[in-house]
Amino acid sequence: MPIQEISLTLPNRPGALAGVARVLAQERINLAAISVDATPSRGRVRLIVSNPERAHRLLAEADYEVEIREMLVIRLEDRAGMFLKVLETLAQEKINIQNVAILLARDNGRALVALSATNLARARKVLQQAGVISQYAERLVTNADVVAAVPTIPTESVGFLL
Repeated sequence: MPIQEISLTLPNRPGALAGVARVLAQERINLAAISVDATPSRGRVRLIVSNPERAHRLLAEADYEVEIREMLVIRLEDRAGMFLKVLETLAQEKINIQNVAILLARDNGRALVALSATNLARARKVLQQAGVISQYAERLVTNADVVAAVPTIPTESVGFLL
C-alpha cells in the first residue's frame, strides 16, 4: 500500500492543533510528518501517520473534516538542485504537484520526500524513468513502516512533541 497523507482544515486559534494531536495520541497513532500552513482565520494541516485509515475515521468521528490522499515517495541526494530536477521533470510532463512532505526516514543516506500530484500514476512512471523513485520506500507496506524507519528524534523536532 502506498504512503497516505491526511489533511484537514482547522480554525486558527489556540488549542485547535492540540485537539487533533489529542485524538491521535489517545489512540496511539504515531506521527511521521506534519505540515501546517495558516491564514489569520484558518489552518491547513497535513499529517503522515502510522495508521491513516484509522486516524481518518477517528478524526471524522470527532467532527473534523478530513481528507486522505495517496502519495509517492522519491529519494534525493542531499545536495542543491536535486528537488529542482524532480520539479522540472514533472512540469515538463504537465503534472502538477499538490503536496510535498519531507520524511525523516532515509534511504541509504538520501532524503525521502513524499509527494502527491494530479496524476499520480503518470508521475510515478515519469519519476521512475528519471531514477528518483525510492525502491526502499515503494517496498514499505504501510505508513507504520515509515514511522518505524524514523531515526532517533532530535530534541529540536517540534512535530513529534505534539
